Amino acid sequence: MTLTVSFAVLLAALLHASWNAMIKGSTDVLMNTAAIVAGAGIVALPFLFVVPLPAPASWPYIGASVAIHLAYYYLMVNAYRTGDLSLVYPLMRGVAPLLTAVLGIFWLAELPGTFTWIGIALISAGVFALAFRTVDHVPSPKAVGFALANAAVIATYTIVDGTGARLAGDAWGYIVWLFVIDAVPFTVWVLATRRSAFTGFVTANPLRGLIGGGLSAAAYAISVWAMTKAPVAMVASLRETSVLFATLIGARLLREKLNARRWAGVVAVVVGVIALKAA
Repeated sequence: MTLTVSFAVLLAALLHASWNAMIKGSTDVLMNTAAIVAGAGIVALPFLFVVPLPAPASWPYIGASVAIHLAYYYLMVNAYRTGDLSLVYPLMRGVAPLLTAVLGIFWLAELPGTFTWIGIALISAGVFALAFRTVDHVPSPKAVGFALANAAVIATYTIVDGTGARLAGDAWGYIVWLFVIDAVPFTVWVLATRRSAFTGFVTANPLRGLIGGGLSAAAYAISVWAMTKAPVAMVASLRETSVLFATLIGARLLREKLNARRWAGVVAVVVGVIALKAA
């Protein structure tokens, strides 16, 4: 992985942690998620006129990704409703790279090297330390269950989109069409079931969805592009340095407490990143 790709993925990690903090910091997680999903589609829409149409071989992957993302949104909303950002976010994002690496062996025939496995293991260990060190209460079993289920979903759509972008002929074309189409089913469902609540939320927070959607679209666009330039498992692991940003955001802005063991988890993730770069 080149230095340019590495820094791009680290930027994507910061952007991803930022929009997730926006969701957790909202008074209505579902409405905020819907606004961000719709906002991402709106932000991506103008780019349809400047990117090439993805190759036919990639369209089944776009369809599969849209379906998988519906499960992702459902699990994410319920995870944030039942647990702290600094609990569920590390679990969702930190377990996923290990699962992605295993899936990548079978689906993409990408066998990680020794340093890559070390980096993935350290990052996974670090995020577990970050996740299971709440100070004031025992972690909610429901929150843990939703987060772990979503880790499997994240690993699945990472492999799907990594493959689809490589088949598309142009990664940016794949990304733009994915975000535009992905916004439709979830937004339609919210409008059909909670129209007044959604319109009221958007009216009261007119820029929140666009800003969050822009952050979301940019974060994942960079990650998918990076997966066409480097092994998927390596990109997925480096992307999950977002747990560091999420943990610090949760502690600083959302007043979620940290302790010495969580800081040890931060160190493990950083060392894991160094191992990935050594690979």
